[in-house]
Amino acid sequence: MIRSIIERTGCKIDVEDDGRINIASVDESSALKAIEIIKEITAEAEVGKTYLGKVTRIANFGAFVEILPGLEGLLHISELAEHRVKEVKDEINEGEEILVKVIDVDGDRIRLSRKAVLRDSGRGGPRRPFGGGGHGRRHHSSRHR
Repeated sequence: MIRSIIERTGCKIDVEDDGRINIASVDESSALKAIEIIKEITAEAEVGKTYLGKVTRIANFGAFVEILPGLEGLLHISELAEHRVKEVKDEINEGEEILVKVIDVDGDRIRLSRKAVLRDSGRGGPRRPFGGGGHGRRHHSSRHR
């Protein structure tokens, strides 16, 4: 991986035993490009953050979405939309780019939600208030039948 970055940027890159990375370059733009590539490959998913991801695989229970280079999360069918989804393919397609929010990270497992993004943007559709909404109220009589 480091060799690839060196070839692409022309920078000299050394990785220390403690994980520190030293980058040397004759020009600033090459050094900045190397830094950006390294940040991308070492980035981790953050809970609560929204990502533009690519749907890499669809299954009956949901879809896998790549949110960072080489980093996939599971978008469960229950997190696709505010309404009940019968088929994942009815909502999204493999190869499609969609906005998703990271809702949980448990070790290597990343849980994603499209429903949360739609809700945050106000595009999740009409929301019903809690309770009965007052329709069909009954007026109680003090008389017993």
